[in-house]
Amino acid sequence: MSFRPLYDRILVKRLEADTKTAGGIILPESAQEKPTKAKVVAVGKGSVNDQGNIRPLEVKVGDVVMFASYSGTEVTIDGEEHLVMKESEVVGIFN
Repeated sequence: MSFRPLYDRILVKRLEADTKTAGGIILPESAQEKPTKAKVVAVGKGSVNDQGNIRPLEVKVGDVVMFASYSGTEVTIDGEEHLVMKESEVVGIFN
């Protein structure tokens, strides 16, 4: 199934969480936080301004982004967990 978000929304897939601390301690799954880093899988066409013009999105497919902990809506597409969020919920793009 293909999925294309509308307007200024993006579809992201979370990257794997760290299973060890900086000191080398292995964390059980119950103690791990959900990662706030994800890869952009699909993007909408952009937001529509008051004049009806479309402003293209800053993020593009393949970008790795950081977002706030409680951002987006969790969805399952083809049996995989994803998040749908607005571009404004993205804090930054990793180089």
